[in-house]
Amino acid sequence: MFDLGDYLPYLINRAGERLATRFDRDIARTGIGVQEWRVLAALAAAGEQRLSGLASLTSIDLSTLSRLVGRMARDGLVARGRAAEDRRERRVALTAKGRGKIRAILPTARRYERLALKGFGAGEGRQLKRLLRRVYANLVVPI
Repeated sequence: MFDLGDYLPYLINRAGERLATRFDRDIARTGIGVQEWRVLAALAAAGEQRLSGLASLTSIDLSTLSRLVGRMARDGLVARGRAAEDRRERRVALTAKGRGKIRAILPTARRYERLALKGFGAGEGRQLKRLLRRVYANLVVPI
């Protein structure tokens, strides 16, 4: 018999969906949704990015990301420009307004991480993150 409650993809999705839904609801007051947050956080962590690199960092489909970044640029959260070395290449960077949104949301993001790891020891939290990065890396290879 198949036990859905012990199936890894289900468990990861279930936890991620609950976390994202609640986090999205809490940050809605800032005018930012969870996908926009992922874009802002990725740019803050990794700096200016090509759209394809940003898609990889955020796990957002490239066409969806392109539309999202367009809206974010119109809202003044990010700036799009051409790369100096290749004028065909589009780059995305944070603006001051985008950095302000990060500062406003970061305490909530940290609170949700603490909530998700409640009852875990510090080592267990680090181990869980390490294991999830390994799971993700395992899935880079096409099935």
